[in-house]
Order: sequence, then structure tokens, then C-alpha cells
Amino acid sequence: MNRTIFRRVSAALAGTAALLAPLAVAPAGAAQPDVTILGAGAPNAIADSYIVVLDDPGSAAGVKRTAAGLAAKFGGDVAQTWSAGVKGFEARLSAGQAKKLAADPAVAYVEQNATVSIAATQSPTPSWGLDRTDQRTLPLNNSYTYPSTASGVTAYIVDTGILTTHSDFGGRAVSGYDFVDNDSNATDCNGHGTHVAGTVGGSSYGVAKGVTLVGVRVLDCAGSGTWAGVIAGINWVASDHAAGEAAVANMSLGGGSSAAVNDAVAAAIADGVTFAVAAGNDNRDACRFSPASTPTAITVGATTSTDARASYSNFGSCLDIFAPGSSITSAWYTSTTATNTISGTSMATPHVAGAAALVLTAHPGYTPAQVRDTLVNTGTAGVVTNPGRNSPNVLLYVGAL
Repeated sequence: MNRTIFRRVSAALAGTAALLAPLAVAPAGAAQPDVTILGAGAPNAIADSYIVVLDDPGSAAGVKRTAAGLAAKFGGDVAQTWSAGVKGFEARLSAGQAKKLAADPAVAYVEQNATVSIAATQSPTPSWGLDRTDQRTLPLNNSYTYPSTASGVTAYIVDTGILTTHSDFGGRAVSGYDFVDNDSNATDCNGHGTHVAGTVGGSSYGVAKGVTLVGVRVLDCAGSGTWAGVIAGINWVASDHAAGEAAVANMSLGGGSSAAVNDAVAAAIADGVTFAVAAGNDNRDACRFSPASTPTAITVGATTSTDARASYSNFGSCLDIFAPGSSITSAWYTSTTATNTISGTSMATPHVAGAAALVLTAHPGYTPAQVRDTLVNTGTAGVVTNPGRNSPNVLLYVGAL
């Protein structure tokens, strides 16, 4: 090809490219954005319900304004907004609308809402957990010696609520908020939350016998709830917590992996609240579950009265510590003097939450990371049999706090 012909061909191609250029950048119209909806299609997913985490909305007013704007732009309804801890909102919209919304630059990510439940099983045998926490070795000596009552610490119970009038609480239990019925009366109609509260801070059954117990109800009478409701409860804890206040939170609940829930827990921990969370009762890797996989939380596995990992307890590198969890007796919701004996990582976790309160009494300025490290470093090493692959072999011990 000579130079004259080459120039003519080049000019022709350039003209063709100029004609095609507007077509190449034209919007696709009906094409769906290439985005990932976290948790989409999970077995416990809730249809047409999504958790939207915003990128940087600023103030509470900014969250509400952004949520309303996104709903107007993409369709759907805003069910609730969150401005403390994780910032975002719960939205009711279709899968297609969710994908379009997730592609908006104001959105960090979108996760499909899902159900969550308590982590406990029934058992008829008597309690022994308190006795085990103040001893390095077996056999048990039928006593519990504790360094303080942790009377200056607030313990948030994110669960089914609390029977605040139970005699074991001695007037130290109050309702925080009920995110199931959306009112301030977080009364327990399941029993799980009252049982957990009793292990954290009951005068008879509790590790930290003087804490103020605050019920944050996120699970219903059947022990079920949604991730959106759990996030609302966690954010309420972060909002209620005063700067510099010694506070712990117990989350004896769980479900599949949820980035939004883990982010909410991490934000509340960054606010200064120490969180103890259940590893879960699936005999699987705890890193596959939330809030158990939150890196900055204290994730708790369960042991039996023989110091064996309970057959149901999750395990793995996301665990921080083990605590007694099988056949634990504590307060119950059916009367002001009722008790019940149940098992699960739900029962192990409040032992650790109570112990965290004891640490904060001795060291009021400790960060959540320092509280966790203290419990892990003073725990009894090497006594848990069959701890599970990659699990830390550490059992809770309060005798050195």
C-alpha cells in the first residue's frame, strides 16, 4: 500500500470512528449494574428487605436526607435509619432496585436483610459455671470467689429483653429499648435474655453482681429477629453509651455472615463498649458467622463441666476464649423467682461479659482491646480438650483479675 492510499484509508477509518463514538458511550438503559448484593439468596434471607450502608453521610440529618433521596431516586421505602455506629438504613425494595441503589456513589454496600436467632438449647442438669471460672483446675470446690461486684459498670444485654423485676437483679435491671415493638418497654417474653442477664450480673447467678443491666430487645418471643433489628439495637447501645463510661455488651445471638452487623459491632466497640459475642452452636468455623467473626469483639466458645469443648460449640481462629456453656442455671422470665438450666455458646458468652465488667472495675480506663487481652492473657491455657481446629486453648478465669 503506498502512502497516498494509506492516508485515504486512515481518513476513512477516522470518519467511521467519529460516527460510532457517540454510540459507544450511550447509556445502556435497561442493563443492570454489575454490583454484588451481600447475603443475596442466603437460606435465611428476607425477600425485598435490604440493609444499606452509606459511604459518608455525615450527621444524623445527613443520613435521613441521603436515605430519602436514594429511595426517591430508585424506588422503595425507608423502614428505619441509623446514624450512631454504622450509618445507613433499612429499605424495602425489589432485587432490581437494590442493585441499582448499590451502584450509587453514596452507597458503601447493600446487604440483604436476614433472620437471626438465639443460640441456646435446653438441658435439665444443674449449674456449675460460676464455680469453674474462679479455679485453674478441676475438681470444683462449690464456691465462687470474685474480686469485685463491678457496681460502676453498665452491661447492655442485646437479646430478647429482660424481666427487670426478677429478684436476682435487685432493682439493677432497666429497659433500654424494644426494637421488636418499637417502644421503650424491653420486657422478655422468651426467657433467653433474662437468663443471659442473670449470668452477667445476677446477685445469685452472675459473674459481676453489681452491674447495671440494660435490656435491648432485638429478638421476639420465639427468639427470632432480623439483622436490621439487631443493627438498630447495636447502634442504640453506641448512642446511649456516654463517652468514658465503663460499659460491656453481650450478644448471645447469631446467624450467617453479615458485613453490616460486624461493622455495627466494630463501630460500637470503637465508641468504647466491650462486646462479648457468641461463637455459635453449629460445630463449625465461627469465622463463617456473625457477629462471631467481628475481629475486635470477644468471641466465646462453650465448654462442658469436664473442660471439653461442647459438641455444639463453633471453633476456629475467630474465637478468643472459652467459658462454661453447658447446663447453666440462671434467672428465667416466668416469675420473679424463676430459674432455668440451658446450654449453648449463649450461656458461655455472658460469663465473659461479666468478667469484662470486672476488668473495667479494676482498670476503668481500659479500651475494649485491653479488656479482651487481659481476659485472654489471664485465662487458663491448655485445659480445654478438643478445642477444635485453629481454636485458642484458653478457658475463662476471673481469679487473676
